[in-house]
Amino acid sequence: MAAAQEPTPEQISELKEKYTLAGQSQVLTFYDSLSAAEKVALYKQLSSFDPVYINTLAAKALSPAKTSNDEATKPTLEPLPESATASIMDSKKEDIDGWYAAGLDLIAANKVAVVLMAGGQGTRLGSSAPKGCYDIDLPSHKSLFQIQAERIRKVEQLAAAKAATGIKVVVPWYVMTSGPTRKPTEDYFKSHNYFGLKAENVVIFEQGVLPCISNDGKILLESKGKVAVAPDGNGGIYNALVDSKALDDMKVRGIEHIHAYCVDNCLVKVADPVFIGFSAAANVDIATKVVRKRNATESVGLILLKNGKPDVVEYSEIDKETTEEKDPKQPDVLRFRAANIVNHYYSFRFLESIPVWSKSLPHHVAKKKIPYADLQTGENVKPTAVNGIKLEQFVFDVFPMLELNKFACLEVRREDEFSPLKNAKGTGEDDPDTSKRDIMLQGKRWAEAAGATVTSEEGIEVPPLMSYGGEGLQKLSGRTIQSSKDLGAE
Repeated sequence: MAAAQEPTPEQISELKEKYTLAGQSQVLTFYDSLSAAEKVALYKQLSSFDPVYINTLAAKALSPAKTSNDEATKPTLEPLPESATASIMDSKKEDIDGWYAAGLDLIAANKVAVVLMAGGQGTRLGSSAPKGCYDIDLPSHKSLFQIQAERIRKVEQLAAAKAATGIKVVVPWYVMTSGPTRKPTEDYFKSHNYFGLKAENVVIFEQGVLPCISNDGKILLESKGKVAVAPDGNGGIYNALVDSKALDDMKVRGIEHIHAYCVDNCLVKVADPVFIGFSAAANVDIATKVVRKRNATESVGLILLKNGKPDVVEYSEIDKETTEEKDPKQPDVLRFRAANIVNHYYSFRFLESIPVWSKSLPHHVAKKKIPYADLQTGENVKPTAVNGIKLEQFVFDVFPMLELNKFACLEVRREDEFSPLKNAKGTGEDDPDTSKRDIMLQGKRWAEAAGATVTSEEGIEVPPLMSYGGEGLQKLSGRTIQSSKDLGAE
């Protein structure tokens, strides 16, 4: 393969002028001393950024508007109104069954897609591999990626069986990675034959990055020939769907409904027919799943109304008195209890409008120790104190843009749908042991509901291809099951 063409003097002069006018000429300090390949790489990287836009973001981040502690300026917080919410716990069975049937019909019509946010590495788990590759030590030793792929296959089968049209049912899977995880993710999927899915229906793409900024507003160099960058947060999903052409692919396929979620939730119901049916019936542009907050002190963001708009408010932003308020209608539960689990529905019509509003989304600041290249010597420096910021967007930053009648919230059971993998083994909370436990106990509940006797206190692993959500297990009725091996073939 021929080497990429080095930028022409005219091209580099134009680039230098752009960055000089923006007061960011330091990014080209070492350009003339770079090798041809390094010049190509740096030119390509710098061409992908708009330094004026970066300056605007940096100025807002480094000099945020001052907030007042005046009671009059505090945001008004209210739970979402009943008109915008439903709960699996107290909905009528016929309503849940109706949502499920409608969701399967939409899946069977090939109108449903799934977007997976999988940019993270398993660093806290002691692994540099993508988190989706992680084995939580189930009897099958299936990774998170495999569990989710098999749930997609199963829901395709359920939809096809209900429709009985003979038409091939496909739920395309759009997997958003980051720079460090893209190639390992692609290699992992290829080496496992996409877990039984067709390669053309698994679209792996990459979220964007933003330059790291020094405390005085300058773009930092990581090395002589590379800008220091960081992923743009899970809110980068919106621009990434456009830039990667994933949204164009959805349009060609005729997709109308999208389920988006995070890779670390081992209990996630991928392309959940109930959620799809609920959201489509409500004719909303965004819906979100929540679980009930465990207690007043649980460190979770809450989905609520902030100044009359749907939003997510972090636990640190809510005072103790508010977090402890009880629901007047249900005195045994909290008034503010809708815990955000980053599990969302989007209408395609809304995602199509991304280019109209994406530039208006806010950027959040993370103050960090950022390794950089010294502009005098070019040597790499590892700072001992915070020396700059990384900028990111959050996926929920878009919620307040919606009118309330275009937003809905579905409360689901935590034990059925939410068990995140965030901490190292042995932590005791949100770690590989709790993830395994929650899948095994769910399998036990399903088998016992089908009429089986499960003797293992640990539980059993019911493979996704055997049952998506507890259905189809009638053959277990009357049986005594001691371990997962007793279930037989999928």
